[in-house]
Order: sequence, then structure tokens, then C-alpha cells
Amino acid sequence: MALQLLALRFLLVLLSPLPAQSQEEPDPKVQGVPWKTEMCQRPRWDSRLRLAPDQENYKKNEEVMLSCIDGFQVSFTHVKCSSEVQSISHGKPVYREVWLGKDSRGGWIRIRSSVECIDVLQVVPGTLEVSSTSIKLNWTCRLPDACQQVRARCRLEKNSSFPCEAEEVKGEETLHGQEGTFTCPPLQPFTDYSITMYLPPSTILFTWVARTEETVPDKPEKLWLDPSTGSLRWKALPSCKGEIIGYQLNVTARSAQDGSFLEMERLRLSGSVTEHPLPEHSPGSSYVVAVRGLTAAGAGAASLWEFQTDGSDAPRPLDISCRGARDISPSRGTAVLALRPVARAPAAAREHQLVVVATRNGTAVEGACSGDPQPFNASRQPGAYVAAVLNLTTPVDFVLGDGTHGQGYRNAALRPGWDYAALLRLVRRSRQADRFTCVCYSFSLVAEQPLGPWHGTVIWVVVLLALFLVSAGILWFVLCR
Repeated sequence: MALQLLALRFLLVLLSPLPAQSQEEPDPKVQGVPWKTEMCQRPRWDSRLRLAPDQENYKKNEEVMLSCIDGFQVSFTHVKCSSEVQSISHGKPVYREVWLGKDSRGGWIRIRSSVECIDVLQVVPGTLEVSSTSIKLNWTCRLPDACQQVRARCRLEKNSSFPCEAEEVKGEETLHGQEGTFTCPPLQPFTDYSITMYLPPSTILFTWVARTEETVPDKPEKLWLDPSTGSLRWKALPSCKGEIIGYQLNVTARSAQDGSFLEMERLRLSGSVTEHPLPEHSPGSSYVVAVRGLTAAGAGAASLWEFQTDGSDAPRPLDISCRGARDISPSRGTAVLALRPVARAPAAAREHQLVVVATRNGTAVEGACSGDPQPFNASRQPGAYVAAVLNLTTPVDFVLGDGTHGQGYRNAALRPGWDYAALLRLVRRSRQADRFTCVCYSFSLVAEQPLGPWHGTVIWVVVLLALFLVSAGILWFVLCR
């Protein structure tokens, strides 16, 4: 009897199904039960799974189709109920319920854990890059076989409420491999676009709506002077490249009588303002007004408007006609400026800056007058720098380039052979306007040339000629006596 029982056990071991390769470790909760009804209960897997047929119990070897909601892929599309011998109890086999899944080669393998809906394609967190003209993202595919037909596209978002027309983009491509980068073609700033990754015909794997970044606006159009109010007016800019948060006006005035005197005003106006009264006109002066739109990205290109107070219709250029300097010494790198307090300044505004510009170019001079020059830095090429701050109340002769220090500024020596412009600058600031008044001085440090051989010859000839004349005079005086 014992021999028969041993033979039966050996036969059951041979006939029991071999363990197949699996995706995960066995579920420790599964318990062996006698196989009586040859039925399987509905598996307790991912709640997003769709089973067809969808029922509570399945017959042995009944094939069931699995699917997921859009954007997800199931690891097994076909499963079936089966059983396997777990052990021998009192001479009888003990069975347990198992599920088998069909692999890519059509074979059935043991499912040893839960079946889940997996993201077919994922966008790598933190890789979404948006600029004013492009959108870029990195992606990875968890199921390479399912990603061979995935397509990505960019489209203009139709629900955009901005007033500017935007052209549709034709950015679409098929993704390849397990990872990569998708970049939309050139886009328009401050515009909504949708990025979609899908499996044809209509399975959406990923979708995202993004707005491109702002950029500087176009220049304002149609500037004109309203004669009834004396205000300069312009057409409001649309928010095509960014929300218009304001306008910047630069008013430059130069006197026809004194070309060294320059007044500049930089105004910041609200985005809802489309006009501004011009400053009082001085007789014989020329004015240039530059109007720029502002977005969060900065100021755009300027529209210019020029006029003269002498009634002339033809605009005249604002020529730079700076005052001169004296006692220029290229060897010492100095020049003397006859400074006078800037006219029209209020009594409280006595602090003047002396700004040095290593050029006499008119554009550079105007930029230094309204700019933000820093103290002298010997490690960088000199452009514009503040040489000194003066509490100027009376006229004074100032030695520029003598190397002195004061209030954090250095009056550095000038370089021989360079052209210079110096600006005596008065700055008045408020919340809505910055006003700059500058008086310009210009000069050139021509390098002193060493004496050459011919210089020495000339000197000797002069000396000999002088000696000859002296000797001739003495001889003539002796003969006369």
C-alpha cells in the first residue's frame, strides 16, 4: 500500500504544470483549496481594468479580454482561469485557483501578482520648457512595443481670448524609441497652444495646454501732436506679445544757442494712458520724443517724434556741440574743466555727478546722460563711469584725471591718444519720472611725441645760426671802434 501511495505522489509531481516565468513574486495571500466547481472568481486587480465578458465568476479555461481607460496599457490583453496543484493532503491533491496571461508570442504564462493599468507614455517631470517661441518636453515609454505608433502634435488653442490673430502650427511627428524630446515648431509669443500625444486614431496618452512666454512689444504706431491740448498722443498697443503694463517716454531737448546743454526726461506711464503733455518749449530748441511699450519682458522698440520750437517743419538733428577743456596733459592724463553749477536746478539739488565717457560719439553721450554709470573699474574696458560727485554751488576749475578718490569714486588718470567727453550731470528722480540735465565737455588727449633725430638736427642748426649772428655782431662792433 505504501508503494502504491509513493507511486501516485511521484506521478502527480510529473503531471503538475511547471512554474513559468513571471513578472512579479507570488502573492502570499493565495491559499490552496480543493478544485470542485472548476470556477474562478473575478480577479481583484486594478479598478481601472475593463473585463470582457464582465462577470463575477468565470469557467475554467474561459478566455477573458482586458483593457484600460485611454492613456493606459494593460500588461496582458488576454487572460484565462486555470488551476494548479498546491500540495497533497491525506493522499489527495489540493488545488488552487490561478490566472494565466497570454504573452507576446501567444503562450500562456502564470500571473503571480496583480495586473495593472500602466502609463504607456510619461512626460519626465521638470523637463517642460516654455519660451516665447517654443515649447519642449522630454518623454519616456514604459511599454516600447506599444509606443511605436505614438504621435505628438502642437496645435493653436482655439479658445484663446486674445485680440491678436495667430497662425496655426503644423508640428506633428511620430515618436521613436524608449525616450526622447518633443519640440514644437516656432510659435508666437503670449499665445495658448495644446500639446497632445496619442495613439491613432484617438487614444489620448498625454495632453497639456501652455501659453508661450511674453516678449517685448512692437513699437507704437501713429504718433501725433494734439494742437488743442499740446499733448503727444499714440495708438494703444494690443497685447499680442505680452500684457501692456505701461509706456516709457524719453524726451530729449537741446538748445540751439548752447549745444552743450542737454535735458532728458524718462517717464513711466500706465498701460491705459495713450497721451502725455509735452514739456514747456524753450525758444529755438529741438525736441525728440521716444515712446516705447512695456511688457513683463521689458521695453520694445521706440517710435520717434521730432519737432522744433521755431516753427520749422523739417526736423533737424540734435548735434552735439560740447564745451572744451584746457591745460590738457597727455603725459599726466589730466585735463582742466571749467565747471559751473547746472542751470535751472532747484536750490536743494546741489550734488552733481561728473561722468566720463571714453568717446565723443553723440549716441554714447546721450546714453551716459540718462544711463546708470558705475564707478571706474580698471579691470574692464572704460566706457562710461562716474569720476567724482561734487557739491557744486559756485564755479570751479576741476582737474579731471588726477587720481584722487572721494565718496567711493576714483578720478582715474585719462589715457593718452583717447577721445573723451565729460558730463556734468544733475539727476532728479520721482516715482513716475527721472530727469537728467547734463552739460557736455569734450577733448582729445593727443600723445606727446618723443624728439626724433631730425628734431635734434634742427635744434643744432638754430643754435649754430644764433652763435654766428652773435659773433658777426661783435666783429662789426669792434671794426666800427
